[in-house]
Amino acid sequence: MKLAFFDDFKLGVVQGDRIVDVSAVVHGIPHTGPGDLISGLIAQFADYRGQLERAATGAGVALSDVRLRPPLPKPGNIVCMAVNYMENGTLAKPAPINAFHKAPTAIIGPGDIMVLPDVPATIFEGEAEMALVIGKRATNVPAAQAMDYVFGYINFIDGSARGLPPQSFFAMKSRDTFAPIGPYLVTKDEIADPQKLPIRLTVNGAVKQDFNTDDMAHNIARCIEWVTSIHTLEPGDILATGTNHRGLSSFMDGDVVELETQGLGRLRFNIRDDLKRSWLRETRQDRKEKGQEGPTPQVSGKYAPNA
Repeated sequence: MKLAFFDDFKLGVVQGDRIVDVSAVVHGIPHTGPGDLISGLIAQFADYRGQLERAATGAGVALSDVRLRPPLPKPGNIVCMAVNYMENGTLAKPAPINAFHKAPTAIIGPGDIMVLPDVPATIFEGEAEMALVIGKRATNVPAAQAMDYVFGYINFIDGSARGLPPQSFFAMKSRDTFAPIGPYLVTKDEIADPQKLPIRLTVNGAVKQDFNTDDMAHNIARCIEWVTSIHTLEPGDILATGTNHRGLSSFMDGDVVELETQGLGRLRFNIRDDLKRSWLRETRQDRKEKGQEGPTPQVSGKYAPNA
């Protein structure tokens, strides 16, 4: 099942190119807004699934005629795995397992705008990721049972403002609008093997990232095991599984970014930079092939080295 919020945060089930309003089915779930409505539904999904399936047989409306919203507007936790890919086998060994938090206020949805702030970042990037959504309270979960705690999967972008002093994940990652997700939340039964999903990110139609989840250094079960050994995850929490960094490149004003993971739909959003800063379009891999290290330097605008 594909769950989505649309228009004024009505809950819908996506059926092909249409969406069916199922708000009436879930009106009894205690909530103060769409964030705790969807987390409440996730926690009680077994009780509601049949009703949702029956309601979703309605005619619905075309997806092209509605405004899709972030399917998880305010998750309690966003945990992002760090350096969790083998970079197409170019790393000699996996990096030690590690993660960081991202602020829930970073969430935006399909068609929304990632805003690049007025800060002296060396570059702004967005990492294509497949994220899982927790289905039930998870504490000290062993890897052998970890997949039982997965509710579903979403497309996820981990926005970064790199090079900010002091060097910290908080300053780099938790900016408002730096976590685009969507276009919908896909229940796990629709994904046969989450460890074998192609992921592709384009910027203005040009492919930048193109990799597969089978390149993960620490698989999904191990990530859940490790994170829940540190703190509890609740229904509706997001665990983003990392990215292959070789295709990372700059995000700039006016860019149209699209992320598609097999089975999870296509997330499309826009970039706005009121300072109109610019970088070259080369990826990290492009620079490596030229014997250059790190992201491409800023070439114009405020904070550019030679400005």
